[in-house]
Amino acid sequence: MTGFQRHIDACNNLASPAGYLPFRIEGVQVGWVGPELGRALTFFPRDVHFDAEGVTLAGRLRGPGARSEALARLLPPLAAAGHLRIRDELFDIRAESTGPVLGVLDRGALPAFGVMSQGVHVNGLVRRADGLHVWVGIRARDKAVAPGLLDNIVAGGIPAGLAPEECLVKEAAEEAGLDAALAVQARPVGRVSYVMREASGIRRDVLHCYDLDVPEGVVPVPHDDEVERFELWPVGRLVEAVRDGDGVKFNVNLVFLDLFLREGLVADPGGVLRAGLDQGPA
Repeated sequence: MTGFQRHIDACNNLASPAGYLPFRIEGVQVGWVGPELGRALTFFPRDVHFDAEGVTLAGRLRGPGARSEALARLLPPLAAAGHLRIRDELFDIRAESTGPVLGVLDRGALPAFGVMSQGVHVNGLVRRADGLHVWVGIRARDKAVAPGLLDNIVAGGIPAGLAPEECLVKEAAEEAGLDAALAVQARPVGRVSYVMREASGIRRDVLHCYDLDVPEGVVPVPHDDEVERFELWPVGRLVEAVRDGDGVKFNVNLVFLDLFLREGLVADPGGVLRAGLDQGPA
């Protein structure tokens, strides 16, 4: 169990949010702000207020549109001061994964504000007479995050305005060249979540997991710069890679472990591993 548990622990390395300020919108907490960013936000009193409960967007900002515009105004000076980086990708702000959208925020600012990010991850499965095989992607070696490491056949953050299923179809075409007719057959099998402290703030991720049976003869082909190539691995080889090595992207370890548990490939006395896969936001 130790080999698998270390990946869970690595993705949940924040023992306590002590020292961080709750970040709220309309009285609902949506994130956490570190002390340095908190000090920087004091220079924007028109849009950001402080009280005994932490940091909040000004009450005059009614509706997702007004809040989104206010946040967008904050980001350039905060980025210039080194508190975050702007990626020009908007993500929905929610207090809970299925809650109402309270605004949108650039993806690069999500950790700085401790705002939840959501994504989709797809296990590409081929069931043969000699057992289960799994399609894995080899990430491009010039990627800023996890270069050259193993990834799912399809994975990506859910941009603002899209449901997980819509994002899945989009990413399947963009990343692996899979037809929409096949992608929509992916089965939702649950989710994993975690809270990770990193240099840019608190990463609070919810990953919606899917299984997709890939027919024999269908070979995924990279269609963007995310993945160099795809390989079809016997699941036993993948279990060993996750348990014994560090060649898999950090959060993809959790998605594969979820698959192993569901397929009965890994023992989990007391449900310790299963409990560890859902330690993040609701």
